[in-house]
Amino acid sequence: MPNLPISQLPLASSGQPESWMAIVNYDADPSGITNKIYFSSLTEQFSGSSGTSGTSGIDGTSGSSGSSGTSGTDGTSGSSGSSGTSGTDGTSGSSGSSGTSGNDGTSGSSGSSGTSGNDGTSGSSGSSGTSGTSGTSAPTPPYPFVYGLFAQTGNSATVSGTTSESTLIDGGVGTLSVPASGFSVGDSFRVDMAGVFDVGNNQTIRIRVKTGSVILADSGAQAITNITDDVWGLSINFTIRQVGVAGVASIVSLGAFHYTKTSNGAVEGFSFNTVNNTTFDTTVNNTLDITVQWGSTSVDNSIYSDIFVLNKIY
Repeated sequence: MPNLPISQLPLASSGQPESWMAIVNYDADPSGITNKIYFSSLTEQFSGSSGTSGTSGIDGTSGSSGSSGTSGTDGTSGSSGSSGTSGTDGTSGSSGSSGTSGNDGTSGSSGSSGTSGNDGTSGSSGSSGTSGTSGTSAPTPPYPFVYGLFAQTGNSATVSGTTSESTLIDGGVGTLSVPASGFSVGDSFRVDMAGVFDVGNNQTIRIRVKTGSVILADSGAQAITNITDDVWGLSINFTIRQVGVAGVASIVSLGAFHYTKTSNGAVEGFSFNTVNNTTFDTTVNNTLDITVQWGSTSVDNSIYSDIFVLNKIY
């Protein structure tokens, strides 16, 4: 700042009387003394004429708005007024008296009965129907539901070393035959027979139930092997389903062949079942036969029966 005479310092018109200002002497003065003088003294000595007014300063920016105050607390609700007392109930009115019942009316007189109609004439009697054919006679009481027809009384011939079909039945008492038209629907029969046989290794045996040349049941060839002096048994049941000529008559037969091996006690065997409704004929005589047929001529194969009983069971 250059050195200015005091007379050239700017006029100050707003100082306080007791304020002061410092004047520093920037000349080369080794003492560096700083002098002071009261502001009022300077204004008195150097008051000049007033200068022209300066231009107005620009307005300052507005200050930010203050934050809103907190909301006041809600006032408490006033208490409810008390309820008024209920009025008293009125008294009930009295019931009216019942009216008197009316008199019953008199009953009307009954009407007279009508006259009866005449009876119709009687119809003529119908003619009598023809008499039915007579059925087979039933046994007289006491009724024998099971009764014997035939019992074998000796061993049959032994069948061995052959492939020919051979009978297993021998002579006895009774009959194995039913005469022509001697069967009725439902007639049922049972055969129980047994015997002893031997069988070689890997053989076959075939059992047939027949009447004459007609086969009623056929087991087919059944595998059997290694049997020595074992007991066999055969049970067969028959029932007549229809009577008549071949193609009309029908019979069902069921057989079960079984044996017990003496070597180990095992029970083995086979069963067979056949319905013959094509070649069986009840209008001719029928004679029962049971046959056996081996599958080879081995001499190890042999069989015979020692029991044969035929019963009618219905």
